[in-house]
Amino acid sequence: MIEIKNLNFGYKKNQRLFKDLNLEMGSGNIYGLFGMNGAGKTTLLKHIAGLLFPQSGSCTIFEKDVTQRLPEVLANIFMIPEEFDFPAVSIKSFTELHAPFYPRFDYSLFEKYLSEFEIQGNKKLVSYSYGQKKKFLIAFGLATQSNVLLMDEPTNGLDIPSKSQFRRILAAAATEDQCIVISTHQVRDLASIIDHVIVIDQGQIIFHKGTLEISEKLSFGKLKAEETQDVLYAEEVLGGKSAIFKNNGHDTAIDLELLFNAIIKKNESINKAL
Repeated sequence: MIEIKNLNFGYKKNQRLFKDLNLEMGSGNIYGLFGMNGAGKTTLLKHIAGLLFPQSGSCTIFEKDVTQRLPEVLANIFMIPEEFDFPAVSIKSFTELHAPFYPRFDYSLFEKYLSEFEIQGNKKLVSYSYGQKKKFLIAFGLATQSNVLLMDEPTNGLDIPSKSQFRRILAAAATEDQCIVISTHQVRDLASIIDHVIVIDQGQIIFHKGTLEISEKLSFGKLKAEETQDVLYAEEVLGGKSAIFKNNGHDTAIDLELLFNAIIKKNESINKAL
C-alpha cells in the first residue's frame, strides 16, 4: 500500500535527514515507528501524508505519488499530529466541515468512539483539555476509515485509563484494508497492539520485522549470573539485568523498550538473529 523508494530529504541544503531511505508497508497491519529524538519519525509521517516533498526519490500510496496531492489519495489518508490547534468551533461544526472530505466517514462509529472516550457535549473544541482534544482527534481519525491512518505520539497527554481506552479502541477499529502507522517514544503503550516494529536511525530504516517473527526467534527475560550463551543483549535494571536471548523454545512477551535499546546499540546482532 505504501512504498517509499530511495527517498532523500533534508531541512537544510547541505544536511540530509534521509539518505536513500526505502520502506514498504501493507494493509491489515499496525506499524510501530520508533527512533531517537531527531531521527525523522514525524518527518517520515509527513512525507507519507504528502505534507513534505522529497528532494529525490518517491513516496506512493496505491502506486500514486502523494506529492501530486490527488483528491482520491488524500481522501484515504488521515494524520493525527502530535501538535495541533483547533478553531473556535463546536464538535458538530468541525465534523460538518471536515467529514465530507472522507467518503467512508462513519458518523455512528464517530459517536461510538466519542462515547467510549467519554467526550461529552458539543462545546467549542478550544474549551476542552489537551487530552480530551487528543481523544476527539483520534475518534475522528478512526471514523474516517481511511486506508492510511498516521498517528504521531497519539498517547501523549492521555492519562493511564485513557491509554488503555486507546489501545482497546484501536485494536477493535483496525480493519484488513487499513495500514496504521504509529510513531511514539512511549514504546510500552504500544506493545499489545502493533504487529510490526520499524526503527529509523541516522536517515535509514535499520530494523523492520513483524512481532510474530520476533517472538519466534527472540526471548526476553532476566539474566541469571551463570548464563552466557545465546545472550544477544543485556542491560542493567533494578534487581539485576534484563536480556534478550535466542529463542530456544521458551516463548515470552516482547519487551519493546529493551528491544529498541538493543537495536540502537547492537543492531547487527539483533538483525542477524532474525
